[in-house]
This record gives sequence, C-alpha cells and structure tokens, in this order.
Amino acid sequence: MSGHSKWAQIKHKKAHTDAKRGKIFTKIVKEIAVAARISGGDPEGNPRLRTAIEKAKEVNMPHDNIKRAIMKGTGELPGSSYEEYTYEGYGPGGVAVLVEVLTDNKNRTVSEIRHIMSKNGGNLGEAGCVAWMFEKRGYILADKNKTDEDTLMTIALDAGALDMKNDPKEDSYEVITLPEDLNKIRSAIERAGVPVSLAETTMLPKSYVMIDEKTAEQMMRLIELLEDNEDVQNVYANFDMPDEVVTKASR
Repeated sequence: MSGHSKWAQIKHKKAHTDAKRGKIFTKIVKEIAVAARISGGDPEGNPRLRTAIEKAKEVNMPHDNIKRAIMKGTGELPGSSYEEYTYEGYGPGGVAVLVEVLTDNKNRTVSEIRHIMSKNGGNLGEAGCVAWMFEKRGYILADKNKTDEDTLMTIALDAGALDMKNDPKEDSYEVITLPEDLNKIRSAIERAGVPVSLAETTMLPKSYVMIDEKTAEQMMRLIELLEDNEDVQNVYANFDMPDEVVTKASR
C-alpha cells in the first residue's frame, strides 16, 4: 500500500496548487455533472455526487459553480454531454496505467492519450490488458497525530471499513473502504475528531512494481502530462518509488 500512499499524497498537494489556478475546476465540474446525470442531483442519495462535491469544497470551488454543474447534469441548464471511458496501457518500466476520461469527443481524446503515452515511454494497450491489476475502492488518509492506530481501527471497522494500513514512514493512516461506504466512514472518522486529509474513490493496485529514481521521474512526468489533458479525470498506476523521489516531488 505504500506505493499508493506516496503517490496519493503527492497528487493531493498538487491538486491544491492546481486549484489556485482554477485548473482543477473544469475536471470537478465534469464529474459533478456526470454524477448528477446518472443518479440525480441529490447528493444524499447519490454517493458519487456527494464525493465530487466534497472534492469541490476541498479546493474552494464557489457554491454557484457546484450548483450550476448539478443543474447541467440534471438537464435544468444546457451543457455538453460527456461520456465515460477508461483506457489502459503501460508506462516506463512496465508500470500498468489506467486512464479515466470524461469526453464529448472520444476520437480526439484517445488520439491525444495515445500520443502522450508513445512520446513518454509508454504505450496504449487493448481493453482489459491491465484493469485486472486494480480494484475500485474508497481511500482515506487520516492524521496520525490526532489518534492512535487501535482507536482509529476500531472507529473505521465499526463504520464498515474493509482494512486499515499503517506505514511507519508516512504521517497518515490509510483506511480502505467499499466505494459506496466512503462518505459514511469519512464522517465517522471526522466525528471522532480525527482530521481527514484525503477521501476519494480510487483504483487500488493489487500489487506494485518498484522502479528506480530515473524511471519514477519519467513515470511522474507521464502522469502529469496525462492529467494536464482536459478530458482526463484520473490516472492510476501500480508503481512504488524511492523515498528520495517522493521528497523531491512533494516540495
């Protein structure tokens, strides 16, 4: 799990940097609209929408933006119609890569993703080539400074969590949930006075590939370029990397 924890924390810090430039707002607006279109505009009955709204609040998206995105999704306001696709392939060092997109032009998006992959040490593969290496889960990072392992484990498991991890080198506990239980378990942890720095639905690798510093830098560059694409919502990869690379990337 350490590989996911390292990358999750780097991405979390990057998201706040991107939010300052409004860069991440477009992606969250798309996610809110699609979630509302699929399962309705009430976050109480729509866990995916509720998670998207929480993410919007974390990056200080104005309430009006959230409201308009929901209304576009439910058809109360005009807006583009986005479809969901997942692309699979390999990055530098044979790392498995999943790319989730929301797009109004599939041909354009797949062409752009293929170009980014091929120019940065990766290649786009056939459907199913790496998806079996991941499983969809809720993922929470909870502050170690505010609780001990046994207490948090009791809170999380009583609320329905699947598992909890404690990497001694990290400053947060990792709590793993079913996707539909993410918000319920996050609320239980926060009610106990434990700050949550990250709560998201993700694709957790079942195993990890350890890569060296040079390959890790190439891999992070590939992910950064993919995430810069306006149609890409999430990029998942099954790599672990040296601590010195994490330190460098977190600055």
